[in-house]
Amino acid sequence: MVRGFRQIALITALSRVLGLVRDMAYSQFFGAKELMDAWAIAFMIPNLARRLFGEGAASASFIPVYSEELKNDPKNSNILASTVVTVIIALLAALVVLGWLVMWTWYSFSDKAAESKLIISLSSIMLPYTIMVCVVAILAGVLNVHKHFAAPAAAPIVLNTFIITTILLTGWALDVPPAQQVFAVALAVLFAGIAQILIQIAPLRASGVSIRPAWAVQSQAFKKILILMGPMIIGMTVTQINTLSDNLIAWFFSGSDDKGQTFELFGNVIRYPLWRGSVSYLYYSQRLYQLPLGVFGISLATAIFPVMSANAAKKDYTSLCHTIGRGLKGALFIALPATVGLLLVSGTLVAAVFEHGRFESNDTAMTSRTLWFYAIGLCGFFSQQILTRAFYSMQDSKTPMKSALAAVAVNVVLNLTLIWYMGTAGLALSTVLCSYLQVFVLAGLLYAKFGKILFAGFIPVCVKTIAGTAVMAVLGYLTLLGLETLPQTVLCNVIRLTAVVSICAGSYYLIAKLLGNEMLGLLTGRKT
Repeated sequence: MVRGFRQIALITALSRVLGLVRDMAYSQFFGAKELMDAWAIAFMIPNLARRLFGEGAASASFIPVYSEELKNDPKNSNILASTVVTVIIALLAALVVLGWLVMWTWYSFSDKAAESKLIISLSSIMLPYTIMVCVVAILAGVLNVHKHFAAPAAAPIVLNTFIITTILLTGWALDVPPAQQVFAVALAVLFAGIAQILIQIAPLRASGVSIRPAWAVQSQAFKKILILMGPMIIGMTVTQINTLSDNLIAWFFSGSDDKGQTFELFGNVIRYPLWRGSVSYLYYSQRLYQLPLGVFGISLATAIFPVMSANAAKKDYTSLCHTIGRGLKGALFIALPATVGLLLVSGTLVAAVFEHGRFESNDTAMTSRTLWFYAIGLCGFFSQQILTRAFYSMQDSKTPMKSALAAVAVNVVLNLTLIWYMGTAGLALSTVLCSYLQVFVLAGLLYAKFGKILFAGFIPVCVKTIAGTAVMAVLGYLTLLGLETLPQTVLCNVIRLTAVVSICAGSYYLIAKLLGNEMLGLLTGRKT
């Protein structure tokens, strides 16, 4: 588990760094106005598919069944993998064609504003990427079961590299206007999808897996995957679904030069609570809070999921509880200091990373305020990844689905309420509250099923983690105070970040080592 986590985390860290470079390129050329809003909305379709399948339902439903099949009959496991890939390609290809027809009809016969038609155009270009990213997800699931984590974790690196290269080439070398540049980036996403598939082929062959067209849809293993997958799409991706609703609500409740400052509802004239750029503030803040979540939270959950699945397949529930508990302790050990760190440097971080080109100081203030609220949810977001996979390892996909449906419903209500008082920060807070709601429900159900063994040793780790985080927070705050007189320039903000991150990380490590926090081994690979 530790070895797999560290390998995934290292490669994912590189991917997330490239993701930050990509987002810096967005802020440089697209800024935080109408164009970036349109791109963020259009990219939600392929990005949601990546979250649903690359980090979610397809691989989560596939891995336990494939693990069981590999253990019982390796030949049939190969047929199962080939069948799943074939069915996904066929099904999603049909959905892509249907999506194109709907988008073409809407574009041709609606009187929507130019910014809405831009979203439709970009979405139609990137729609086939959903097929590619889902295929990559299944291939990644196969490789993870065979204890190969490098190639699957590297897939996002390929996507980011294609996007960054295209933005810089068209923006600086070719001097393409942003309104045309964005279409070149959409095309780059498609080429990245092809490359992501190609890099999985060699490790698959090395693992003895050969993917060929197959249609063994009547097998019990395939039917079991279908039964699991439907509920998993909702249960495992509640944060992504809530994030999607955040963005859509921000878009529809944002005024613009095209829409005006007010709208009419039941004869009443109401002023829009937001303005164009709100989706961009959500997008940029989401990218920053998802940095620690992607590097550590999802990496941890991905690494322990095959272990949990193997424990459940053998009905070794003592080991399963130990693995779940270790995952939750690891989530707290990483998420809590990450939360405090983001709260300390939110404004400085946004300014250092994004405030250049078309991204202005007002955009920094709005984005950092939104990020502050998202950061509060890191412990919930981390724990969600572990708890949902715990149920899926036991092939129970309905329980997380039910909790997710409740969380999504609550999120929509809170979104439509808080947006009038807090703007985009209210949308972020709503998502955070709903993540904790699902965590408490799932943790309570697991406790009722397994009892105290699930949280064995949790309190000592919790106390040690809180102590280390408190020391880190004080030292980080004092460091910021000491550097307060530095001017607000990019270089000085980078100096602030470097100093604060170094002191916080170093002090947290030392306190964890001094107190003998057992979770330190997740990062060092050694037992404390």
